[in-house]
Amino acid sequence: MSRIVVIYSGGMDSYTLLHRALAEGWRVDALSFDYGQRHARELDCARAVTRELGIDHEVVDITGIQSLLAGSALTDSEPVPEGHYEEASMKATVVPNRNMILLSLAIGHAVSRGAEAVWYGAHGGDHAIYPDCRPEFIEQMDRVARVANYESVRVEAPFMHLTKGQILGDGLAMDLDYSRTWTCYNGRNLACGRCGACTERLEAFAAHGVTDPLSYEDAR
Repeated sequence: MSRIVVIYSGGMDSYTLLHRALAEGWRVDALSFDYGQRHARELDCARAVTRELGIDHEVVDITGIQSLLAGSALTDSEPVPEGHYEEASMKATVVPNRNMILLSLAIGHAVSRGAEAVWYGAHGGDHAIYPDCRPEFIEQMDRVARVANYESVRVEAPFMHLTKGQILGDGLAMDLDYSRTWTCYNGRNLACGRCGACTERLEAFAAHGVTDPLSYEDAR
C-alpha cells in the first residue's frame, strides 16, 4: 500500500482531506503542528479522530519558533477579525511563511517514513489572500520537494481548485461527522460564530441546506 503524509490540523478541510486519502486507499501518516496558535481545540480534535481511526499521528511542537512568526491574529494577542473575509481581515490572520515551514517538516517526515507525497488542505477560497495557498506556491513547493532529497516527494493540494462548500460536499458524500472538527479561531467552549473562519464554515453548511453539528455562541 502506497504511503502519504497528510498535514492534519483538525479543522474541517484537513478532516475531509484525511478521509479522502483513506477512501482512496492510501496508507496515511497524519502530522499536526503546535506553532503557538491561540488554542489547542483543533489539535485535540486531530488526536481524537486519528486515535479512533487507528492511524499514525504525531503532533510536532514548534512553539520555539513562535517569536519568529509574529504579526498574526492567530499567534499574537491582537483581536481576531469578525464577519465575512475581506482583504484586511484575512491578512490579519496570515502567519508568516507558515505553510512553507510546515511543508518542509512534512517533506522530511515523508522521506523518513518512505512516503511518496505530502498532502495539505489549501483550497480555492484561500487563494485571494493567503500566498502559501496559491497554485503557484504549491507548484513551486512540489518542484523543490522532488529534488531536495535523494528520495523524491510530491507536494499536493487535492482541494486546490475547490471552495469550502465543495469540500464540505465531498465530506457529506462520505457521510463524515463534522462534529469531530474545530474551525473557530477562538478556543472557547463554543465556537464564536462571528470570526471569519466560523462565518465561512456556516455559509458552507447553509449552502448545502445542512445544519452544522457544532454549537455556536452566535450562529447568525
